Amino acid sequence: MYSKKRNVICLWSCPRNVSTALMYSFAQRDDIRVFDEVLYGYYLCKKNLNHPGKEEIISTMECNKEKVINDIILKDRKHDSFHKLMTHFLLDIDLNFLSNTKNIIFIRDPKEIINSYTKVIKNISIEDIGIKQQFDLYNHLKKTNNKPIVLDSKYLLMNPKGVLQKVCSLIGINYDSKMLEWNKGPKKYDGIWAKYWYQNVHRSTGFMKYKSKNILLDDNYQNIYQESLSYYEYLNKKSII
Repeated sequence: MYSKKRNVICLWSCPRNVSTALMYSFAQRDDIRVFDEVLYGYYLCKKNLNHPGKEEIISTMECNKEKVINDIILKDRKHDSFHKLMTHFLLDIDLNFLSNTKNIIFIRDPKEIINSYTKVIKNISIEDIGIKQQFDLYNHLKKTNNKPIVLDSKYLLMNPKGVLQKVCSLIGINYDSKMLEWNKGPKKYDGIWAKYWYQNVHRSTGFMKYKSKNILLDDNYQNIYQESLSYYEYLNKKSII
């Protein structure tokens, strides 16, 4: 057991955000160890979804939710830990463990999420893009006096250094300039699903500059977008800039 209480940082992201890049950013620090979507196996066991690499993911990951939370996320470690997680993976999970973590709710414009996600996963629902769950999680954390950090990815991409300095300050750690750059290619801490999802971030060496996109969604996704938009706009007003 380690005597000093360590920071357990949970990034509660929506899919097709720049969450992997943010994981790479924190991985550059000598004082933090990163973990990639440790609840993914549990989520795929709970949901009848045809995700790429589903069987391999389930067979190689811990799929017991209590063991994931207690033996991985909350494990006592020598270093602080950063856990990249998807908010919609919190299925039938007691949220009391979040009182022991520093929580970042990482949002993105739902139009951008839907446009990107449906290139890989078709016939999505609002539950698949996680924004409503992020809204619910934010309000749960506020009610339990756990101060969540809300961050819109576009603000991170517009000003990586400035936003990371604010994030580190709110977490209670010093900013490290090494967080702005990483080497190209796959990482040892990538999930085994990286070959299906991480091609773009593997080509990067830092945060890509934010570019506003003119996106036209198919008609069958308009209802999801409109419902998600109110949750996103609420959270966007809470985001650090």
